[in-house]
Amino acid sequence: MNLDKKIFKKIKGDASFRVFFRKKSREKTSIIVYAKKEKKKNLLIYDAINKILIKNGIRAPKILCNNYKQNFIEIEDFGNFSIYSNLKRKKNQSKLFKNVIFLLKKIQKIKEKKIKNFQSKNYILPLYSKKVLFNEAKLFMQWYVPKKINKKKVTKLNKKLSNEINYLLSKLKLKNDTFVHRDFHVSNLMISKNKIGVIDSQDAVIGNKAYDLASLIDDVRIKTSKKIKNSVYNFYIDLNKNKINKNYFKNDFEILSVLRNLKIIGIFTRLAIRDNKKKYLKMIPHAWELIESRINNNIIFYNLKNCLDNNFTKKCRMKK
Repeated sequence: MNLDKKIFKKIKGDASFRVFFRKKSREKTSIIVYAKKEKKKNLLIYDAINKILIKNGIRAPKILCNNYKQNFIEIEDFGNFSIYSNLKRKKNQSKLFKNVIFLLKKIQKIKEKKIKNFQSKNYILPLYSKKVLFNEAKLFMQWYVPKKINKKKVTKLNKKLSNEINYLLSKLKLKNDTFVHRDFHVSNLMISKNKIGVIDSQDAVIGNKAYDLASLIDDVRIKTSKKIKNSVYNFYIDLNKNKINKNYFKNDFEILSVLRNLKIIGIFTRLAIRDNKKKYLKMIPHAWELIESRINNNIIFYNLKNCLDNNFTKKCRMKK
């Protein structure tokens, strides 16, 4: 895009194909989201999901202008202050997380599954099926395994991993009946007008109630103590104690956390190899730590743990 640099300033992007600009207009600012690739998801679907959130009292960016032919939309600017930047100060972490849990509870009350996008076409939230979850975890096998394992062993190892992932998916207990943001972590939660605003919602689905909590607590982008993790988890459980089976929820929370972080290792490896975005590699060791924290003390992961331990040494896991 050819833009006037006095008005438009390119801002830090994410792991997607989108490009972001902050537009200055008198005393106001807005965000230009440019997406030539995957523009249906990044423009049309993003707008549709935001409309669902806003309709249900969740702060999400309103669309101000759209030009689908030119591959961009203009949305509200939520500023630069995220929950992540506040947590890094290590002050009032418990209070911040509790406010996020109140928000998550509100999000999980959403019942809408269909809404019109800015082209007046209906968008229906897809189901977060076991097939989709498997294909996401498969990214670990497609990208990370070939990078770390001898070529002769890759096919055999990936078959074992596929079997173990399918086994874990078969052990999920909860129904797919909940609005799932799917990337619910502290970098996607902005503090705007003294409220928490939600961004990056284009991948939302109808899925397992435990998924977004697993994304929040076992977040690869920030290290939190076991005490904080347990406190946040227990606070969520207390808020929902009459609505969930605690044993089923704990079971699914741990399975989904492990599968999500396997997916993340695969995605970060793909970003480095395919897109030359190597900055995400530094987070892979923490993703491994999060996986280990869940599989080391739960018998349901016994075979997966053995498979991973026999093929990925501690040194291998800590290497970027």
